[in-house]
Amino acid sequence: MRPDVAVDEAYTVHLRLEGRVQGVWFRGWAVDEASALGLRGWVRNRRDGSVEALLIGSEAAVETMVLRCHDGPPGSRVDHVARVTAHDDGSVGFRQVASV
Repeated sequence: MRPDVAVDEAYTVHLRLEGRVQGVWFRGWAVDEASALGLRGWVRNRRDGSVEALLIGSEAAVETMVLRCHDGPPGSRVDHVARVTAHDDGSVGFRQVASV
């Protein structure tokens, strides 16, 4: 086993959400929802109008959040969700981070 790989690495997914996802309180909603599920990670806006998120936690909680992100908060319209497996970045709690 490689020493740089954690044995108990949490289930981690990176999402990129497209549609009407900025200016509709998506990031604040995501923080509330993810925190309620006990997830760690972050959410941020991107200059291209999309939102991206790193979800870290139990598989069940992450999958619940992924499903919720397909709908988003009231006022949003999620047209596309791109999803890739990712690595736990060591985030503590779930928070908004600076836009890129």
